[in-house]
Amino acid sequence: MMKQKVLLGLSGGVDSAVAAYLLKEAGYDVTCAFMRNWDAYANNDILGNPTISNEVCPQEQDFMDAKAVAEKLELPLLRVDFVKEYWDHVFQYFLSEYEKGRTPNPDILCNKYIKFDAFLNYANKMGFDMVAMGHYAQVEHGPKESRLIRGADTNKDQTYFLAQVPQQSLQHALFPIGHLEKHEVRQIAKELHLDSVSAKKDSTGICFIGERNFKAFLSNYLPSKDGDIVDIESLEVIGRHAGVLYYTIGQRKGLGIGGNKGPWFVVGKDVEKNVLYVTNGNESDWLFTNSCIVSGVNWFSNERPSEDYACTAKFRYRQADNAVVLRFIDDNTVFLRYSQKVAAVTSGQEAVFYQNETCLGGGVIEDAFIDGQSINERIKKRVENGK
Repeated sequence: MMKQKVLLGLSGGVDSAVAAYLLKEAGYDVTCAFMRNWDAYANNDILGNPTISNEVCPQEQDFMDAKAVAEKLELPLLRVDFVKEYWDHVFQYFLSEYEKGRTPNPDILCNKYIKFDAFLNYANKMGFDMVAMGHYAQVEHGPKESRLIRGADTNKDQTYFLAQVPQQSLQHALFPIGHLEKHEVRQIAKELHLDSVSAKKDSTGICFIGERNFKAFLSNYLPSKDGDIVDIESLEVIGRHAGVLYYTIGQRKGLGIGGNKGPWFVVGKDVEKNVLYVTNGNESDWLFTNSCIVSGVNWFSNERPSEDYACTAKFRYRQADNAVVLRFIDDNTVFLRYSQKVAAVTSGQEAVFYQNETCLGGGVIEDAFIDGQSINERIKKRVENGK
């Protein structure tokens, strides 16, 4: 019987390195591929880029670390380029959402359009049966469909970021480290003497781009101007913002509002009028909602619930599960109700659904409501009527 051919995304980090080793040990025919998805100079990534003047850019260092791993494990390494695909399908959407005053999640877009679309298509053309990544997630392949399961390391679980991967792509996915915890992964790398990655810091920041001063980075692409920060309760101007695009609903830090009344939280943005609305205190009514509409829903199972369906949802990555009831209102849109009010449910971010350990899918939050009233409409009425 021929071995299954697997193309593994080798990033130059410890997780994908150990994933490569585990696949080889399990008897797969493994080839590694390093993805280049961002070109700082071609993409005008100058302001806010702390490494622009480095002699060796972080991406090139990652490639060298990946090369050292592949050589140690005696696995072939390819280098593939998806700079155009990343710009067209991830970054352009990212910018257009910010331009509208929304807050997209680039990691979810990366998985959907790059790792499990462009990379998977490349693997198919090259004759591979499966693709593999060093994600903290698990997949169970059945005869008709595959199930996405939370990673064993609850602190590192990455199913939230995989919620938009289509079912047909999931059927060709392997996550070799999903059953391990991070400390176990580092220990394996150490025992294998994978010195280029065993103690390497985890990558952070924007997917495939890295750490940036976010305001300066965004200003490379979206010009913005400062404007008023308005207290939604008193409708008084209490400060100045650096550009409404740079702020997220629920944000507390970096508002620069003085005085003794704090803490202040962002509750709304008027992009056209360039006004940022804030509220005082983390118990403020303006922060909380009890229902929302989620669009562009990717539902992993071929069978969708036809009636009210009780499950849990995350509205942000680092968030405990919230008990919800969802109902499909068309093929790609759900209405979610949650009896316990949730703070800062933000348009443009992802709502991801779970049934115990199984990830059911997810979609983009379009609007959030409190007792049937849109939070955005509520702010608009407050400003127009003064009440």
